[in-house]
Amino acid sequence: MAYKINDSCISCGACEGECPVSCISAGDTIYYIDADSCISCGACAGVCPVGAPEEE
Repeated sequence: MAYKINDSCISCGACEGECPVSCISAGDTIYYIDADSCISCGACAGVCPVGAPEEE
């Protein structure tokens, strides 16, 4: 099951660099995960200071 980033995102960018498949990118106000590329490893969730990435 892919991860998604919820509205708690503070756009710090910590998650983007941790993604092993580079499926996280900056949006206008929050970061987004490409669900088709996400391998559900949870690396993004492990580094997020506000817990924004969560499993769908």
